[in-house]
Amino acid sequence: MKVLTLTNEYPPHIYGGAGVHVAHLLREMTALSPDTDIFDVLCFGSQKDAGTNLRVSGVPVGNFQALELKRPKLADTLLRNAIMTGIADAADVIHCHTWYTYMAGCLLKEILQAPLVVTTHSLEPHRPWKRDQLGDSYHATCWLEKTAMENADGIIAVSETMKQNVMDLYHIHPEKIQVIYNGVDTRFFSPISRPDILRSYGIDPDRPYILFVGRITRQKGIMHLIRAISMVDPGVQTVLCASAPDTGDIAREMKTRVETARQTMGRDLLWLSETIPLQDLPVLYSHAAVFVCPSVYEPFGIINLEAGACSTPVVAAAVGGIPEVVVHKETGLLVPFDAKEDAEPAKPEIYAADLAAAINTLIRAPEKGAQMGAAARKRIENHFSWTCIAHQTIQFYQHLIKNSRQPDQARHRP
Repeated sequence: MKVLTLTNEYPPHIYGGAGVHVAHLLREMTALSPDTDIFDVLCFGSQKDAGTNLRVSGVPVGNFQALELKRPKLADTLLRNAIMTGIADAADVIHCHTWYTYMAGCLLKEILQAPLVVTTHSLEPHRPWKRDQLGDSYHATCWLEKTAMENADGIIAVSETMKQNVMDLYHIHPEKIQVIYNGVDTRFFSPISRPDILRSYGIDPDRPYILFVGRITRQKGIMHLIRAISMVDPGVQTVLCASAPDTGDIAREMKTRVETARQTMGRDLLWLSETIPLQDLPVLYSHAAVFVCPSVYEPFGIINLEAGACSTPVVAAAVGGIPEVVVHKETGLLVPFDAKEDAEPAKPEIYAADLAAAINTLIRAPEKGAQMGAAARKRIENHFSWTCIAHQTIQFYQHLIKNSRQPDQARHRP
């Protein structure tokens, strides 16, 4: 079997959950597969690697300095897709991740006559705030996504909720969609005690703290958390590992809100605005009294797996695929979320108060939090290992390849 993976993010250039997914999935699939199975990766960047059964080729950024482009991000993406289409070799199956590679995936499906697989890490129509980042190019990304869903031979949804969303939005037959969860590296993300590392970040290891990890974007709900922390019990530290703002406007809003919150919280509010080195994340998760995921849209939420794998209880919004990861009152607490059409909470002040109440519940009962953290670790070990997910993905590939080689009448029979 020869697999062609198309992706924007690939190590060392990873900034979101999709990149984490791709890196771990390929690592496990190549480890599971014999040398006769080849995995080719085309990604955005300058990467170049030729291993035994994994070959990686980066597609560098285009040079548009001489042009006055109205839509540089979209133009760069489409150019790299064109290059991917031109350099891709033969493949038995093509696997695309995110809208950044959908054009190349659809074209290569026809050129190589190979089945196309699309993993839905998120859905563009459910992320209206992307208009702030992409401008009118957002309409093109929605169209690219719709086109890929309609042309894909198989769709991998990262949660049951995501599967239903794909069916509702794009009217895709359920038999075409396979639910395969995200995973977490339980060897790397595991409980670890390193108070010296906490001190290096300015965190007091002798006092409880709540932790947020994520990009500065509307999707992650960080502004709602900042509103909530004013209602958290006094003496509790808040650590915001928040970086990579989507736009200049949201970066300025973040700075203003943090400065305002600090007027009442002082040093108890710590904003780490640079990307945290990967090796320090398990330490920050492990020492936290509570990990908070206030996302207003989250198809799955790998960060909740990372926290749970470090035996840390989670407080999270009951949105998207989160309830499939965080079991209410068993591995954490879920906060009700009543959304408007733009995915923002219908009553932000009530949502913030509910977040604070859930956080305070666990802060005031540390023994209960410890029990939830232990239960989270056990559940993750049993259900969310990358080895299991790699097995399921390879089986899905084999099913689609076998189906594509059948006569048309049999292949398209419902």
